[in-house]
Amino acid sequence: MQMGYTLGTSCLSPIDNSTVFLIGGRTWIANTNTKTYSYTSSLYKFDSKTSQWTTPTINNFNSSFATRNEMQAVIDNYGKIFVFGGINHGNDDNITSTAYNDMSILDITTMIWSTQTQSQSVLVNVDYTATLLPSGLIVYIGGRGSNSSILNDISQIQVFDTKSYTWSTKFASGSTIASRTAHSAVLTQDGNIIIYGGSTLNSGKNVNVFSDIAVLNTNSWSWSVPSVSGTSAPPLTDHSAALYNNYMILAFGSTSASNLHTNNIYILDIQNYTWISTFNIPTTTSQTKQTQSIGNSPTSQIIQANNLYVGIGIGAGVVILAVVLFIIGFFIYKNRHKETFIATPGTSKDDHIREKHMSTVYTPGIPPPNICTISYVLNSSAWQLLT
Repeated sequence: MQMGYTLGTSCLSPIDNSTVFLIGGRTWIANTNTKTYSYTSSLYKFDSKTSQWTTPTINNFNSSFATRNEMQAVIDNYGKIFVFGGINHGNDDNITSTAYNDMSILDITTMIWSTQTQSQSVLVNVDYTATLLPSGLIVYIGGRGSNSSILNDISQIQVFDTKSYTWSTKFASGSTIASRTAHSAVLTQDGNIIIYGGSTLNSGKNVNVFSDIAVLNTNSWSWSVPSVSGTSAPPLTDHSAALYNNYMILAFGSTSASNLHTNNIYILDIQNYTWISTFNIPTTTSQTKQTQSIGNSPTSQIIQANNLYVGIGIGAGVVILAVVLFIIGFFIYKNRHKETFIATPGTSKDDHIREKHMSTVYTPGIPPPNICTISYVLNSSAWQLLT
């Protein structure tokens, strides 16, 4: 029996750069109309070398985490996964849910789980972005609480220190940025965090979907809005983002309040803040550059996921994007809270892509980067070993 997966988070191990840990979320029986969700395990491990799934044994696991959804994990260079907050939906028909503000920590070298209970000053958070800085600080941007209509103030940024296990709040100055949930974030080499898109919610449904770009300077803790040229990406929420050299790559997501999905990919040159349709990549045989074209598509900014995968698979960046696209680039046939499909150009009811927002974890000077993402749905065929 094949299984589907939704609303969890995943991390690539920096120890071997081949093991992926899938955390939280819920599974369901693929290709059926059932709404019965399963929480048989809160952690799966995927070996990308052998394409094998396993369920590892965890010591000291926190049972309250068993039904956790809609959270974001980061992993440090020592193999510790940090998962903050999230929400417990129970099952699909349960209208009562609980949002959390605890910090769960899994050491993948020992498979020991620990949980830090926070004070009330640390807000509960769901559908935020989490970005690990080289200093060991995790920056939590946006998100919401138990009530989906109430967003956390994006100018009040919660920061967790992975060295001292302490919290602080940074009050961001600069440009006024609308609070949001289900956006994406990437960390640049100069220490800035770029966010894109996201949405506001009412009763779990998108009300307004954003198409803006904002930059958080993590030295001055100030927001700015860059001037961007080129044909822009559409409003996106529940999408993903990854950084490849100086290119922010946006993939999948919903494009409107009515949850119209897309399987398109968009590229932003963050050096010049220009939406582009071609980019330079290193060859495997020399350090010279070649231009990768973005292929035929409805607009010059839209590319096919498989063409991008082949192009970026060339060169030193293969580990970064291959793993990101493996975890996030699966065909999806569920939206966030109900299994209704709305076809868009390039998609179909049975072959559809949607993905939760994510952030890459980039440590300048320490290759390769550690990668974590919120995994919305995996293609059911990838779960055939979970039967």
